[in-house]
Order: sequence, then C-alpha cells, then structure tokens
Amino acid sequence: MSPRALPLIFAALLGAAATTASAQIHEQLEEALDISRMLLAPPPGVDQAFGAYQRGFYLTALRLALPRALDDDAAAQTLIAEIYANGLGVAQNLPAAVEWYERADANGDIQASFQLALIYQTGQGVPQDRERAAELFAKAAEAGHVEARYNLGLLHVEGTYAEPSLTRAAELIGAAAEAGYPEAQYDLAVMLLEGAGIAPDTNRALNLMEEAASQGLVEAQVEYATLLYMGARGARDAQGAALWYGTAAQAGNPVAQVRYALMLAAGEGVDVDIATAAMYRSLARRQGLTDPQLDQMLRGIDPDALAQGEERARFWPGQPPRPGTGSNLDATS
Repeated sequence: MSPRALPLIFAALLGAAATTASAQIHEQLEEALDISRMLLAPPPGVDQAFGAYQRGFYLTALRLALPRALDDDAAAQTLIAEIYANGLGVAQNLPAAVEWYERADANGDIQASFQLALIYQTGQGVPQDRERAAELFAKAAEAGHVEARYNLGLLHVEGTYAEPSLTRAAELIGAAAEAGYPEAQYDLAVMLLEGAGIAPDTNRALNLMEEAASQGLVEAQVEYATLLYMGARGARDAQGAALWYGTAAQAGNPVAQVRYALMLAAGEGVDVDIATAAMYRSLARRQGLTDPQLDQMLRGIDPDALAQGEERARFWPGQPPRPGTGSNLDATS
C-alpha cells in the first residue's frame, strides 16, 4: 500500500466516524424532542385519564377516557365503569357501569371481570346471577387476580356454584393469603387450625392470624387475642390478648369490647381501669351484646367511675366536652 493511500483511508474512516457521530447526535436530539413533546403536550390517553382520576378530577378523567374506550381500550372502559359505579363526579349509574365492565371484560381486563363478578354475585344493578359470577371469578382468578382467587375459594367451600372441594378452596385461599390478602390469611388460618382441606398446622395458622390482625382485620384481631389468651403459643399471654382485644374494641367490635372490659375490670394483662371498662360495656350494649359476668364485676363499683365511663361512651370515639367549652374534643386534644 502506497504512503499516498494512507491519508485517503484515514479520511474515509474519519468521514464514517463523523457520519456515525452525526447520526447519534440526531437520534439524541429526536429523543430529547420526544421527551419535550410528552412533557409539554402529552397525547390524551388512559394514563392521563387515570392521573386525573387519582387527583379527583373525575369529569376530566371521563372526558379523556371516553375516546379510548370507544376504540375498545379495556383499561379506559374499566375506568369509566368505576366512575359510573361509584357515582364519582356524575350520578351513580349502575346499568352504565355494567355495560362498560362488560365491554372491558370482553377485551380482557381482569379487574373488570372481577368487578362484574361482584355485581352479579350481589345482584346490584343487574338481576342476581351467581353462576355468571362464578364464571367471572374463575376467569379473573386464572389470570392471577388475588381477590378473585379468594372469592372463588369461598365458592368451593359453599359448593353450590363451584365444585364442593375444601382442598381446592384451601389452594385458592392459600394463594390469596400468600399475596397478603388479610381476609384470605384469616380464613386459611381457620382452615389450618381445623385441618379443613389442608393438613393442620397451628404455628402457621397463628402466624397468618397475626398478619391479618396486623393489617387491621378486626375479626382476626379478636380471634388472635382469644388464641393468645388460651395459650395457643405456649403459656397464656394476657398482655398480648389485652392488646388485640383493645385494638378491636376501639374499632367497634362488640365482642372485643366486652372481653377487653372484663380484662380492664380485673386488671388482667392491663392496668385496672373501671371507667374505660364501663365505657366499653355501654358501647357493647348499644350493639345488643350484654355479659352477666361483666355486669357482676362492675356491680358495687365506685359510681363516679361508672358515670364517667357512661359519659365517655356517649361521645365515643371522641371525649366528652371539657367543662366550660361546650365542644366535643377528640382523644388527641
């Protein structure tokens, strides 16, 4: 190769590199322009509609979603159905909600399938059709919808609109429990305690019950408190029981209110507090639950403490007005 040829080859390579660099710069500029277009003037679509929905601009969400919904976009159809089903920014219109859910279900939206199943299950806005509900629960469950799996599991327990099978129920409810669904955690815990459709496992049941209780499921809080009081984890845990009974009592559960009142009156697992015990007794009575043992424990107690408890029950979950204020102040005041 002659010395004269080298500059020509180098120039060709340099030109190719320059062309490549120019192409890369052009691509980067196009990307920047695309980003600018999205930020400054995003095209209308479901994401924008959903953003408006999340911010409470329901009419805007409806306006943005409608063109996409009419073009068979399943997510947009489900969004519109939610707006009509819940009367968000518009008058509640269950027939319209069902129509849009049906369209979205036909287009493969599993949330629409699940919501439609709930509607047919209860007969809200449509004639009740539990067979159709079971089909839709199964469809959504197969696609991985957690709550649909749980509801389908319940249908297998019932055994009318799905094959009677506690084993299959335990599988479906177990899958929902593994996904963290508290109702499923509670029900699976009960099945594990009883050995219903699944091998008994007390430790796993207790752990699931505690998880459900920690997520705020009141039924689990009451049941877990009872299990702790009965010594399901070994020795009786009165403090743990009082904690969970107290949590459920504050949430308004009458059984928990009576049991927590008993513990407060006896000072078991918690300091004696007659006024609070009297308050919870009154609250439970208001819901139709009485307890002779609790009545006996509070008989003959300081009438001022009892009166204080009754007064607090009148203003629960807040506190009675402070003298001279004439206002109802909450517990944090």
